[in-house]
Amino acid sequence: MTTVRAQVHDLLRSWGLTTVFGNPGSNELPFLDRFPADFRYVLGLHEGAVLAMADGYAQATGRAALVNLHAAAGLGNAMGNLANAAQQHTPLLVTTGQQARGMVGLGAMLSEARMTEVARPHVKAAFEPLRAQDVPRTLAEAHHLAMLAPRGPVLVSLPLDDWAAEVDPHEVEHLSTRRVAAGGGSGNGEVEMLAARLAVARSPVLVLGPEADTEPAFSSAVALAERARLPVWIAPSPPRCPFPTTHPHYRGVLPASVEGVTGALAGHDLVLVVGAPVFRYHVHRPGPYLPPGATLVLVTADPGAAARAPMGDALVADPGAVLARLAEEVVAPADRLAVTPRPAPAAVAVEGPPFPAEAVFDVLAKALPVEAVLVNESTSNTGAFWERVPIRRAGGLLFPAAGGLGFGLPAAVGAALADPDRPVVAVLGDGATQYGVQGLWTAARHDLPVTFLVLRNGEYGGLRWFTGPLGVRDVPGLDLPGIDAVTIAAGYGVPGERVEDLDQLTAALITPRDGPLLLEIPVASGVSFAG
Repeated sequence: MTTVRAQVHDLLRSWGLTTVFGNPGSNELPFLDRFPADFRYVLGLHEGAVLAMADGYAQATGRAALVNLHAAAGLGNAMGNLANAAQQHTPLLVTTGQQARGMVGLGAMLSEARMTEVARPHVKAAFEPLRAQDVPRTLAEAHHLAMLAPRGPVLVSLPLDDWAAEVDPHEVEHLSTRRVAAGGGSGNGEVEMLAARLAVARSPVLVLGPEADTEPAFSSAVALAERARLPVWIAPSPPRCPFPTTHPHYRGVLPASVEGVTGALAGHDLVLVVGAPVFRYHVHRPGPYLPPGATLVLVTADPGAAARAPMGDALVADPGAVLARLAEEVVAPADRLAVTPRPAPAAVAVEGPPFPAEAVFDVLAKALPVEAVLVNESTSNTGAFWERVPIRRAGGLLFPAAGGLGFGLPAAVGAALADPDRPVVAVLGDGATQYGVQGLWTAARHDLPVTFLVLRNGEYGGLRWFTGPLGVRDVPGLDLPGIDAVTIAAGYGVPGERVEDLDQLTAALITPRDGPLLLEIPVASGVSFAG
């Protein structure tokens, strides 16, 4: 274990930020405790002067400068020159000392519960770490964000009792070696360097995210995977599908935990992530961020995602343009093994109703036309959905990106309005349906050919699954008895059926229609999260 203070000193060294501009107060003394001999503290007699000195230093060096201000009052003293720095796009890592965490809520002297709001609108972003162990990563995010175009000051509020806290080495091991570049367009020379890394890697792997779910990025990803012999994963918690799930190189959706991602990527020495944050975890299962011996490169158009990642190098550029360039330039070396297709999912015994969700998805897979748009908001069955339902083209899937219910049903209506000639199927949980049920009225009024599949298990199944990992029990509010989706749909003018056997489901899916249809399908309880 290492302390937050020691780790931050090492990070600052790695970025060349060993000159600190400041006017210290009591909140800042724990950071300055045992100040390293190789650091230089430049004292200013007023925070306005401190900020301006750092501004001039950063402009002269072309690098970020580190500013250490005293609490909200010191930050207020610096605001005039902070405004100058923002207008000039000067990259500054501005830190301000916060009172001890346990004192802030009491309104103690030198505390400010809304510290991050004080500096707005004169900073690109403002952070206060949620826990002491987040201090190194938050400072790394702030530093990279300050240096990304358009450059500018970024604020981090640092509680004084965080510095002595211990931090797990796994959480910080990659921070000092990360490199974040802005390539613009297709990345200029950065793409050539990335192509060279792909060419010499022993066992590289491609991980794709929602930014790649457009044409021609979707097709370029396929071309790159084939030419470079890359297995392809989809990044955790995906709201889109950026790669055909029927392709022999497709491996699945990465698990939504640190431990799960690391396990799935074991054996690879280079992880190329295109168009996704690194990574959107959900379940708290900590561990090393990467397998032993692996490096990671992220390509994203989102500067915030590039700055925030806890590991790997990052290139801020157009993912589609980078994929196209790489598909042209990268060819697998002769000794790189071909990608072996993953085995098809095993058939399930069909009994019921209630039916296994897997059996319902198998029917859907056979009946769906290639051009269909799928909207999935059956969170209990997301893993089985990704395992069994084929998505073959860009724009083939929509899923609520933030995990909030109420997206699926109305999003399907919107997709049908955008392209009435493309069939739309919404796969919904019975709980999720109630959040956006008003969309049925619009579907009926516009005669939209949307098929709404309501998988009724009578519970919030995803929440019930989480009681295990979270170690809780006897939780109320998880059961949903007595909801009649067919009757509700009729009230909005949408015809509905209760599915009694899977042949009935097949017939309903393949029969052409001029308007919407709701099918209520009883499914067995149980949860399958993606990955």
